[in-house]
Parts: sequence; C-alpha cells; structure tokens
Amino acid sequence: MNTEKRPAGIEKLPTGIPGFDHIAFGGLPKGRTTLVSGTAGSGKTVLACQFLAEGITGSNQNGVMVTFEESPADIRTNMLGFGWDIQKWEDEGKWAFVDGTRELGEEEILTGEYDLGALLVRVEHAVRKVNASRVSADSLGAFFSEYTDSTIVRGELHRVASVLKAIGVTVVMTAERSQEYGEIARYGVEEFVADNVIILRNVQEGAKRRRTMEILKFRGTPHDKGEHPFSIVSNGGIVILPRSTPLEQSASNVRVTLGNQQLDEMCGGGIFRGSVVLVSGATGTGKTLAAIEFVAGGVANGERSILFDFEESREQLFRNAIGWNIDLPQMERAGKLLVVCASPEAAGVEDHLVETRRKIEDFKPDRVAVDCLSALERVATEKGVREFAIAMTAFIKQLQITGLFTTTTAKLFGGASTAEANIFTVTDAIILLRYVEMLGAIRRGVTVMKMRGSAHDREIREFTIDDRGMHIGKPFREVSGILTGNPVRVAASEIDRVEEMFKDKHPA
Repeated sequence: MNTEKRPAGIEKLPTGIPGFDHIAFGGLPKGRTTLVSGTAGSGKTVLACQFLAEGITGSNQNGVMVTFEESPADIRTNMLGFGWDIQKWEDEGKWAFVDGTRELGEEEILTGEYDLGALLVRVEHAVRKVNASRVSADSLGAFFSEYTDSTIVRGELHRVASVLKAIGVTVVMTAERSQEYGEIARYGVEEFVADNVIILRNVQEGAKRRRTMEILKFRGTPHDKGEHPFSIVSNGGIVILPRSTPLEQSASNVRVTLGNQQLDEMCGGGIFRGSVVLVSGATGTGKTLAAIEFVAGGVANGERSILFDFEESREQLFRNAIGWNIDLPQMERAGKLLVVCASPEAAGVEDHLVETRRKIEDFKPDRVAVDCLSALERVATEKGVREFAIAMTAFIKQLQITGLFTTTTAKLFGGASTAEANIFTVTDAIILLRYVEMLGAIRRGVTVMKMRGSAHDREIREFTIDDRGMHIGKPFREVSGILTGNPVRVAASEIDRVEEMFKDKHPA
C-alpha cells in the first residue's frame, strides 16, 4: 500500500483510463501538461483520444483535440473501433477538433520563425466553445518537423504549455522517439518543458511485441515507479496492468471444497474461501482433472465457476470430463459454469490477462480455475508469465474469489516450470502431483507442500484416476526422492529409524 503523502496544492485529475489512475496515485496533475512519448505503434494517439473520451463518458468533462498529423476525419474513423463515437460528441458540443495538419503543397517552415499565436487562439476558442477541461495535442513531432534549431522548439513548446496552463485545462501532448530506450523525444528538449513525462514502449520480445508504460516524472507529486505492461483492446482502448496491488483484501476462515473429499482432508478440511491454490505436475498427472473437480465442486455447492483453459478445446474438455462422470455442458446450461478456451498464440500475454479479467467481471464467479499457466511460456518471456500470474492472483484475491492455477513441470519426474517458480510465493496452497517409478511400473503421488494458515497432511500419498475421478490412497512408505525426480527404494529398517527420530523431535 502506498504510504507517500501527496504534496498540498497539487490536485490529481482522475483520467478514467483503466489501471492508469492506480499507478499515477490518483490521476494526472490537474491543470498541467503531460508529455506522452513513444515509438511508432506504441499507442500515443490512442492514449490522447482516450484521455478525452474517458473524460466525456465518465466525468462529464469535455475535450479539445489538436491534431497535427492525422486528419479529424481519420481520427473519427479509427477511434470507432474502440467504441468512441467522436462525431456524436461533436454534435453534442462535448468534443472539438483544432486541425493543425498541413495541406498538401503548403509552404514548409525553413527558417524556424513561425508564429503560434493564430493556432493558440483557435485552441483557446475551441476550449471556451465546448467548455473543455481536457486538451490533447497529437503529435508535436509532426508540427515541429521542419525546425532545425532545438532552442526554438523549446521556446515554442514552453509558450504552448504556458498558454494552455493559463486557460486552466489539463493537457496531454504526444511526441515521437526513435528508439525504445534512449532519448525521451526527438528533439531532446520536450521533456524539460512538460510538467510530467510518460513513456510508452512497444518492445519486441521473440516473435511478439510487448507494450509497457512508464511514468518518468510527475513534477512535485509522487507516482508508481517502473514499467507497467498494458494492452490495447477493441471497445475499450488502453488497459494498464499495474505490477503492484495493495495488500488490503480480507481473509476468510470459511473452508470450501476442492471438489475431492480426500484432497480436502489432506488440506486440513478444505481450503479457505478467497485463497489461491497452485496444482503442479508433469503432463498426464491429473492437473486438468483437479481443475475440473475444483469448478464442479463449486457448482455442487451452489457457487458460480469459470474454467479458463490454454491447452485444450471446449470439446476436448467436455469429453474428458464426461469420462470422469462430470457433465460440464449441463453446468453451463444451468448458468453456474463458464468454460473459456483460448490458444496462447492467439494474442499477447497482456491481452489474455485483460480478457480473463473481463470475463470474471462479467460473469461474477465465486471460483476461478486456470489450466494451464505454463502454456503461456510459449508466447511470453519469464517476466511476462510472472506478471500474468501475479496480476491474476491479486485480481481474484481483491474480489474474494477462490482460485486454482495449474502449471506443468519441466520434467516427467520432477523439476519446476517458469510459471510455477514465479507463483510459489503468492499462492496460499501448493499441491504437487508427481510420477513415481517403482519396479517397472509408473504410479502417481500427491502431496500438499504448503497450506497457509492451516495444518495439513505432509505425506506423499499414492493416487489413482478412473471413471469416477481422482482417488487418494495410502502414503508411499518405501520410496524416497519423489519430489526431486529421483525416487529410490528405502529399506524398512531405515524407515523405522527415521520415524523414531521424528517422534523424538516432535512428540505428540
């Protein structure tokens, strides 16, 4: 939780952009100028338009768009895909354009001696005409492209910022940069004129690109530091995914079922409502079954559940579940279950996170299962998978939703995946599923490695899977090294000796 105090006299203007006001500690400093700098395709124009759109739809604050690059007609058309009907807002007197684009054949500025007075008069007139509180200017580079003297650019930018501040509006100005990391903007002076600086990046990582936002400076007021991933979605625009979330969620003492009575007993009577469980194991050990039993157990208790699957199609899941005597389609028809299947390669990891959050907000479930986080490793870096896991965990915890995630281990007989290693510390319970090779046969073992706030079974028990699901039996007494992937038989005398030592150190 942020404990910094905002300096007196600097009021924040909530932008309404999802996630932004969280990392900005309340929004943009009101009545000041913010420079948004980024490379091509990083989302500058979208952010500039969304700043105005969110003001109109969420705060009853009208806006003015000063465009130096795209024509107003192009912006109107392009922004319809985000659900923003700019023409309608213009007709209602809520949005006004100031067109600063150059006509074809218009004489270029070569001397740098250009008077911005006429343009600023037009901007001020538009602000007063629609009673605007917000102004966006896109993009400064297109306007100052003919200037060769950075001193003149700095002076003119300072003049623009001063006039707009005197009018009393909150301003977002966009500028281009030539690389993701390096100089803030093209001329190297823009960031010194603006009160605030935000950097948008569109970095290529492998075969995918990953967008991030960084608040570089807020003059005289605090903000969250570092880069935060974001996505640009249809019918919504930019959605920022903060890396940090406040630890303010409540904790329940109520136990709920994992959908398997024997597994509940191993966990000390079930898991706490609102907690998150990680089920880890090699392919074929029963992770998907655990996820399906988890959502089915919720439905049986009158809860609503969502199952997200990144590995199998709906038809595959339904077929497999029927093989375990679990009727997922009937649960969907009853309105108690939603099954969402998505290929990891279909979108970036941030897009997947935004979509899962949307589904959760719309369906309002009591429990959520994600099978399997490791599939995202095919399209994301280790950092991307970690941020997905942490953000997803924080999101459902804030909503007091009980969650279950599965991950696939790197080796058949042990080891950990990237996703597993990154989520270990943020989950409340960890259940490990492992193969055990004994006397030429493959058997399965399960253990509760962690159960936060509760006693639990610490033994590794054998389990089987049949047409009625998972059945947990007796503990492995004659095998050691199961979790490390190197099981070896242990003599009975050695087992007795270890048990006696344990009793001496931990008397009943």
